[in-house]
Amino acid sequence: MARKKNIAGELIASMQEALAHAAGKPVKARVTKVRIVPVDVKAIRAKLTMTQEQMALLLGVSLSGYRKWEQGARQPHGAARTLLRVMEQEPAAVARVLKRAA
Repeated sequence: MARKKNIAGELIASMQEALAHAAGKPVKARVTKVRIVPVDVKAIRAKLTMTQEQMALLLGVSLSGYRKWEQGARQPHGAARTLLRVMEQEPAAVARVLKRAA
């Protein structure tokens, strides 16, 4: 029979390891850094000839949040990031779909 895991103990150990890492101490775990390529939302919007308001509505985000993306203060993530990548690569296809939905 498999040995029952001590979930609480594992969580405590994980948090201690995270705190040590944050403090700059060496840890046993391997830390993977992921490079996220910025999305140029302003250039994508320009390709589609849309206003900021239209883009925010299309992506399901607030106008102020969208503006932060254009200003570089934040980067989109999740489904919005994926849709922006599609818009970047295939702007004509997105425009066709949007015209059909209107």
